[in-house]
Amino acid sequence: MPSGNRSAGIPSWEGSVRLLLCAVGLLLSVYALHVELSKESDPKYIAMCDLADSVSCSKVFTSRWGRGFGLVQLFVPVDSVLNQPNSVLGIIFYTLQLGLGQTASIRGALFLVVSSWVSVAGSVYLAGILVLVLGDFCVVCVSTYIVNFALLYTNLKRRHGLGAGKQKQKTG
Repeated sequence: MPSGNRSAGIPSWEGSVRLLLCAVGLLLSVYALHVELSKESDPKYIAMCDLADSVSCSKVFTSRWGRGFGLVQLFVPVDSVLNQPNSVLGIIFYTLQLGLGQTASIRGALFLVVSSWVSVAGSVYLAGILVLVLGDFCVVCVSTYIVNFALLYTNLKRRHGLGAGKQKQKTG
């Protein structure tokens, strides 16, 4: 049953799961930004997620791939305002996911799905860099990848539900 801004087609669990996933994603992104900024200002800084030489989030966050996915600097100077830490992109992504998730718009749901596919593609790319290039395991990174996959699933269910709800309205 619809309640507030909920549509009949949106799964009842979706709002709570979205809130949880976006909150976790935001916390992980803010923590990643904190670690990166702390490490840049104090090279001796040791983050809680730096557990060993090959299990180091600060090593990952301060690497070339920690900003603009390591790709933006191919097109603009490294210190360009466009070459933001991945964590800043995460903060924007999770904020948009949370805000747009409050609407019952089919267009909004489509944007949520498309942006989730982009985040999952970015997660797969960065996971490959993590393993194949950096030879590291980053607990914060892997947790973020899990959140991104879970948000994709949530958004696909939302999109399907809204589409099914629209079909019901047409036939009903």
